Amino acid sequence: MPASARQSHSHPYPMRARRYRTTDFMKETIISLLETALDNLKQQGVLPADAAPTIKVDPTRDKAHGDYATNLALMLAKPAGRKPRELAEELLAALPDSDAVQQVEIAGPGFINFFAATDAAAQVVRQVLDSGDTFGRSLKGKGQKVQVEFVSANPTGPLHVGHGRGAAIGDSICRLLEATGFDVTREFYYNDAGAQISNLALSVQARVKGIEPDSTAWPADGYRGDYIAEVAKDYLAGETVHADDRHVTAKADPDDLEAIREFAVAWLRREQDLDLKAFGVEFDVYFLESSLYDQSKVEEAVERLIANGHTYEQDGALWLRTTDFGDDKDRVMRKSDGNYTYFLPDVAYHLNKWQRGFTTVINEQGADHHSTVTRVRAGLQALEAGIPVGWPDYVLHQMVMVTRSGVEVKLSKRAGSYVTVRDLIDEVGRDATRFFLAARRADSQLTFDIDLARSQSNDNPVYYVQYAHARVCSMLRRAEAESLHFDHDLAMVSLARLDAEQEKAVMNRLARFPEVVSHAALSREPQQVAQYLLDLAAEFHSCYNAVKVMVEDDELRNARLALGLATRQVLRNGLDLMGVSAPEEM
Repeated sequence: MPASARQSHSHPYPMRARRYRTTDFMKETIISLLETALDNLKQQGVLPADAAPTIKVDPTRDKAHGDYATNLALMLAKPAGRKPRELAEELLAALPDSDAVQQVEIAGPGFINFFAATDAAAQVVRQVLDSGDTFGRSLKGKGQKVQVEFVSANPTGPLHVGHGRGAAIGDSICRLLEATGFDVTREFYYNDAGAQISNLALSVQARVKGIEPDSTAWPADGYRGDYIAEVAKDYLAGETVHADDRHVTAKADPDDLEAIREFAVAWLRREQDLDLKAFGVEFDVYFLESSLYDQSKVEEAVERLIANGHTYEQDGALWLRTTDFGDDKDRVMRKSDGNYTYFLPDVAYHLNKWQRGFTTVINEQGADHHSTVTRVRAGLQALEAGIPVGWPDYVLHQMVMVTRSGVEVKLSKRAGSYVTVRDLIDEVGRDATRFFLAARRADSQLTFDIDLARSQSNDNPVYYVQYAHARVCSMLRRAEAESLHFDHDLAMVSLARLDAEQEKAVMNRLARFPEVVSHAALSREPQQVAQYLLDLAAEFHSCYNAVKVMVEDDELRNARLALGLATRQVLRNGLDLMGVSAPEEM
């Protein structure tokens, strides 16, 4: 490292919040160097002995300002009693030598910019190739159990696109947690009790008896989709339905409403399972709401809440004092007609989760569940000592609008009133459906453009990322066809030859992947991985267009092929976290 830094009078590096935190070998090295510099300045009396700042080192947006930057001098200027730029100069003078850093400079009022040495940056290529499918994974959550509940659709119809967004986000969260060492249980909660299930049974019974949805005899709140006719047909035929671990045979009796209900629920559970399998989503546990009543768990919860003194009766109903636990008003638990409100079985269900040993629970649900979050948490606080405030965690996704040719698509012939997950898969494929549904923040509304998802263009994000992977595969096939076989050993000793700016940009991006995975898992935000993949694909496409790979120089060619292989590996690892394939040809 040079004893003095070249001074820069350009605009300071803008220390704006990143979409995701990053860390890698170079970042850790720079932090370690700065820690040593701080210790040196403390010994010299430049800094107070008790100064213990959190050192922030971030990748720069403009590579003209180096590869990494820190605002440490600005943070410490006041306690040191010095101007930021003056303190930055003293920090530079106190930095130890390092072969990993090629150059350091001060910019603006006191930002410190670091330029990574090519040898150090290139080591990520070796690390990726050595680690393979495990690159980006960690054991940060080792030994910790996590339950993730997602989709949890009422078994009253096919899965709609909102369920699809929940499936894509929820499954990606599970994959991220598993990649960081957590023991993950995927759970689907079937709301197979209540008024909606009664309406389903009445709808199927009407179809069984030959009543059409446009008839005045059709149930007032009945379901009108074509699938109701399919259920009725199979019921009358005496079909047997296999759903999860249950087998239900139709009695074919048009007057046995309970038999119709049982068959219809099983039939739709099977259909939803088939939709989920087509989507690449599987569950470890299927929990039935009806089991809470069969095992008297709801009644037990009511009795405990009464015994704990958190209830009162008013207007013939039983109320829970949820205002004692942060709710804006008290809530009815049992209505005057004796029926329970819907949030009470939710409380009993989550108590069951706690009793099963899940101290960390994540519920991925639609934004329409927002009002239930506070009351379920309040009910749990009133019910069970030891459950932490704010348990369980929630990830709530906003609605999805589907468009074709710029016009909203509202209906599915089979479902009758909404666009189904199967519709999207049939239209654009599983990969595009999953990527599009998980690539935006869950709390942002999403427009799913069918035309864009089907297009083979750089405007299509999943195509853009997958094409980068396929492009590397094509490059390797060409090398084999030309008998320029990849020499791993020669590549590893030639990595220092990767000194083009575009190559360094790709390597720096590769190095950030592990922390992107870690932070995306911690924050339950799979869209961070999607954004990272888009950034990596952009860096790679730029490098591919600027740097010739098939050169006669054996060392340089093999080093560049190694960079391509590392890029392909990280793209594949990232796509897998989103449940998306990495095709070798497109």
